[in-house]
Amino acid sequence: MLATLFDFPWDERRKLTRWSDIATAGPESGLFLTDDYETERRMELFGCVDYFTRLWNERVNAPPKGDLVSLLAHGEATRNMDRMEYLGNLLLLIIGGNDTTRNTMTGSILAMNQNPDQLRKLRENPSLIPSMVSETIRWQTPLSNMRRTATQDFKLGGKLIRKGDKVLIWYASGNRDEKAIENPEAYIIHRERPRNHLSFGFGIHRCVGNRLAELQLRILWEEILPRFPEIRVLEEPRRVPSVLIRGYASMPVVIPSRNAMRAR
Repeated sequence: MLATLFDFPWDERRKLTRWSDIATAGPESGLFLTDDYETERRMELFGCVDYFTRLWNERVNAPPKGDLVSLLAHGEATRNMDRMEYLGNLLLLIIGGNDTTRNTMTGSILAMNQNPDQLRKLRENPSLIPSMVSETIRWQTPLSNMRRTATQDFKLGGKLIRKGDKVLIWYASGNRDEKAIENPEAYIIHRERPRNHLSFGFGIHRCVGNRLAELQLRILWEEILPRFPEIRVLEEPRRVPSVLIRGYASMPVVIPSRNAMRAR
């Protein structure tokens, strides 16, 4: 999907997931070859912006098209970006369009394994898929937090936040707030207001791709339900070691054949 949105060369599309992983990885991730992971990461991300600069130069010298690189290259507010601002925008789009939805896809399989009653309810009534998608996005909360910098002194909950203070907005905590969500620890696919969550942020910083993410997850489960009677998680998933990304490094599953299901 990212390759399509960027009109990125299809045979090299795996670079996008690599850059996304590298951008958020720490030294314990196993993605780096040396102990100097900061230098290694910086060099890989410079390679990312160099690659996209070539695409930019191709698109800026051609009539505007609908892909994201062309829109940035021809957009009045973005066509004069410097190299690092361009990289920042690229990483925002790459990480936002990869880690979040990818990990929520995995999280949806895990949620259904941990809550077989909800899976049974979904199979009996597939019209609940859109509601299930929203509940999974809340339950998963693929980005646990986002940082902001206070632009002025402000009192919140009796505490003084000073101008220049760095503030973490914990989406994962908000999505478990019992004052806003009934029984927030439970996974319930038929909630009355399933889109009442903070996983996409809020206000002017609300995720620009939120509808696309919901569409991808909805289509995924519209295809899973009729194709696979069962997807069984084999062991506890191995989590990504990150305070930002609530993701999965691995989660082995098995899909029994229909013959094996009938034999049981």
